[in-house]
Amino acid sequence: MSSPTFDLASIVYAIKDWSRELGFQQAGIAGLSLDEHEAYLKNWLAAGYQGEMDYMSAHGNKRARPAELVPGTLRVISLRMDYLPGDTRMSQHLAEPEKAYISRYALGRDYHKLVRKRLQQLAERIQQAIGPFGYRAFVDSAPVLEKALAQQAGLGWIGKNTLLLNRQAGSWFFLGELYVDLPLPIDEPNMQDHCGRCNACLKACPTAAFVGERLLDARRCISYLTIELKGSIPLALRDKIGNRVFGCDDCQIICPWNRFARPTEEKDFQPRHHLDNSELAILFRWSEEEFLSRTEGSPLRRAGYERWLRNLAIGLGNAPSTVPVLEALQGRRNHPSALVREHVQWALQQHAMR
Repeated sequence: MSSPTFDLASIVYAIKDWSRELGFQQAGIAGLSLDEHEAYLKNWLAAGYQGEMDYMSAHGNKRARPAELVPGTLRVISLRMDYLPGDTRMSQHLAEPEKAYISRYALGRDYHKLVRKRLQQLAERIQQAIGPFGYRAFVDSAPVLEKALAQQAGLGWIGKNTLLLNRQAGSWFFLGELYVDLPLPIDEPNMQDHCGRCNACLKACPTAAFVGERLLDARRCISYLTIELKGSIPLALRDKIGNRVFGCDDCQIICPWNRFARPTEEKDFQPRHHLDNSELAILFRWSEEEFLSRTEGSPLRRAGYERWLRNLAIGLGNAPSTVPVLEALQGRRNHPSALVREHVQWALQQHAMR
């Protein structure tokens, strides 16, 4: 591209100001050097920790090389948006085994469309100020190392639980990126580790999915098991899942830095259909039509109805042997899906052994 006729430092200042107006809590500019993260990814994939997530290796080196994914890219604008709803009583619901625990990010509307729309609006504001430029927006929907780029942009550091942590906001936020062909001044990368000696997140994992600091075996992770895994949940892990029916937040709930997290003001991220306080047995009785209706525009659609019932059956198997729990399971023991029937049978056996 030709040399810009505008002041790049002033544009960066304006970008950060515009991003706050659009509902982002922070923005930073990252360069394209991700060599260390690329090496980590290759080793992680070689160990097979990705499980069935074949898309993690489907794009060669493009995930760690922005300019190969989007030719002409010179910088990445990385942004974060808080998503934690207000009073969602996370620890309380995990201690109530008859209730369904759904990861906090999935209680409201799907974040992809909202964040992507705001990224597009940011790009349009930049374009109004400087004229046409090349860009592409990403929200967890392409081969992008978003946490690595956010660290490079100064938005935080990668904690021992493999999540991006921020000293002012903890980790309850979404990330989004604008790949741009502008030679913007980059921000200072956040390379300091503020986890110190704390290992609370590693110890809190119900399924012992962390095989080391910043090293997650996704095949044991409850988020992977309840969302990504298409088949049967391993027998050895079922009782450890408890009442977590879609995702898991344990390593975030326990993190000391999350005491600084602030509730989101985005209405779309607020809980819908009482999903923050619903009983497993009630959700298990949803018909497929009810599931599709009540999860319209929701991240829960990712699992689909069959796996939704699979996950709920696990939760019911771990719940107290109450009349509503047992009746709900009995009502599905002849379900058309072999996957659902298998997990219902397991759940009924758990109650029979008590």
